[in-house]
Amino acid sequence: MIGKSSRAAFAKLQEYARKSEVFKPGKGGSGNHSEEWSGVIFRLCDEHLTCNIERIQEILPVPATTPVPGAKPWILGLANVRGSLMTVIDLCWFLTGKRSQISARSRLLATGSPKAPLGLLIDDVYGQRHFLESDSGASMLSAESPLQNLVPKQYTAGTECWHEFDLNQLFNLTEFDNGAAT
Repeated sequence: MIGKSSRAAFAKLQEYARKSEVFKPGKGGSGNHSEEWSGVIFRLCDEHLTCNIERIQEILPVPATTPVPGAKPWILGLANVRGSLMTVIDLCWFLTGKRSQISARSRLLATGSPKAPLGLLIDDVYGQRHFLESDSGASMLSAESPLQNLVPKQYTAGTECWHEFDLNQLFNLTEFDNGAAT
């Protein structure tokens, strides 16, 4: 026989389950849009970057790749990720012309371009962080930075500064879209 307190506790759990099903991050209880968003924070080419977590499907250790004949050198190849093929791109090599040094901290940000699943090789993932639009400002990257056109703004909190990496801008670059070697 279930006691009164057990039924009340179970009813409370059901209420929490109903609320969690309709909860949307970035929305306040009143339904107003919040200025908060979540990003994956990482290092690439000695820059501290963030990318909206909604654009990242998964963070993976660097898998073995099979080279693609006739591809540009920054396309490391194809990887089999749970039975699906993913194009692996050395993002630093693409941006700077210098190959990344793959280490135990290197990771792939699994994302998707409009054409295919991609794994973007980065140097290190630090985790997840919440950002407020009120902490943003114009990007302060130098004009010579290869990230200049891919980072529209930066977020500052105390002594930390994170540049927002725009995947849409990356995917719209003609050179990125055409991986065939010349």
